[in-house]
Amino acid sequence: MADEYAAVKRGKLILKGDKKNCLYFRSKKRKHKKSDKPEDSKIDEDSVKHGGWWKVTKIEELSGSICIEFGNNAYVSALDNGLFTVGAPHGDGEGPSPEEIFTAFPAGDNKFALKSGYGKYLGVSNDGVVIGRSDAVGAMEQWEPVFQDDQSAILSSLHKFMSVQPEDDSLVAQTPTAGDHELCTIRSNKPRETNKVVVPEEEQADLAEVEVNYVKKFQKFQDKKLRVNESGVSELKRAKMDGNLHETLLDRRSKMKADRYCK
Repeated sequence: MADEYAAVKRGKLILKGDKKNCLYFRSKKRKHKKSDKPEDSKIDEDSVKHGGWWKVTKIEELSGSICIEFGNNAYVSALDNGLFTVGAPHGDGEGPSPEEIFTAFPAGDNKFALKSGYGKYLGVSNDGVVIGRSDAVGAMEQWEPVFQDDQSAILSSLHKFMSVQPEDDSLVAQTPTAGDHELCTIRSNKPRETNKVVVPEEEQADLAEVEVNYVKKFQKFQDKKLRVNESGVSELKRAKMDGNLHETLLDRRSKMKADRYCK
């Protein structure tokens, strides 16, 4: 089967039932060791446990290759008859198999579409069975992710949540509320976006030129002559190291009466 894959309203989550005795969603307490490392350098242990596939928490992250996890390391798997099931659980450190990987596409406001490795879009039949037999995205092939309290579920166009039938592990969307069998984890393996620091155009130079650039930007003189503080750049270097460069530049412009926003 793997060879065939080689070609390959943001609403409130309404919870029901008690999760304590649920086979698929039994929670485990995790102990976190204290670390002296900065927050952004911590290892995502959950991602490592799932072979590098990290947890999607917002719709903006829903694009490209994804998998849908129900329970613990068990993923939705496509069958060659256009139906879906949940595959056998994987071991720690293993990601999904090829038939368990889908491609996500934006499909309108807070909606997304899914294509299986067979090249068919996932939809839902009138009786709530999840099927993948469409060559195009219509109303029935649009899904809405719902995120709340670190949990997620997937809502069909019929306003029923995707879930797993305990009897035969088949995939359906037949329940209007999200209980234990409807809770899932959507995972992605694409590179995560990092918070890039954008350097203003005025600061893309040495400190002497940076000050000139800001004076040009904010100066307001009747004679149109450029006036720059003559104290040198040593003060600016210290200010940059202390993280108050902008305040220092403003103060220097103020002393030269070169900033229209200063008295």
